[in-house]
Amino acid sequence: MSIEILPQPTQNNNKRDFKDFTEAELYILQRAEIAVRCAPFTVKLFADMATQGINLRAIAGNEGVKNQYLNSSTNLIITENALLWLIQVGILRREVDGQGITDSFRLTPMGHLLLDKWQNQSRFPSATIGDHLQNFWAQIQISRFL
Repeated sequence: MSIEILPQPTQNNNKRDFKDFTEAELYILQRAEIAVRCAPFTVKLFADMATQGINLRAIAGNEGVKNQYLNSSTNLIITENALLWLIQVGILRREVDGQGITDSFRLTPMGHLLLDKWQNQSRFPSATIGDHLQNFWAQIQISRFL
């Protein structure tokens, strides 16, 4: 059994050109982008998640505002639900240790792709009412199958 090792990203090959994406991939990216813009989180949270796992308690409530991860304080349940939705759309993943799933979150490769788009901004672009409706509808559609 052979394991193929992929080349490490470099300055030249770490970004994929959007013209190379299929129509389905573009739809998935668009849905993920809308989910990020509708979420209560800041670009700083995603930048930190790109390099390390961030614990749920550091994201929620007053601690999240103090860490500049939230624009305004939200409780633990609302924060976790928003993070779980971002897992479902493919932006985040839970960290796993030797004992199982932890309360820490990290970016997936798609999360890194979206972060690259907004890395130099302090906040994500504002979501429109249409974005919020589309995001809400997507959450309802997915939850029907759970």
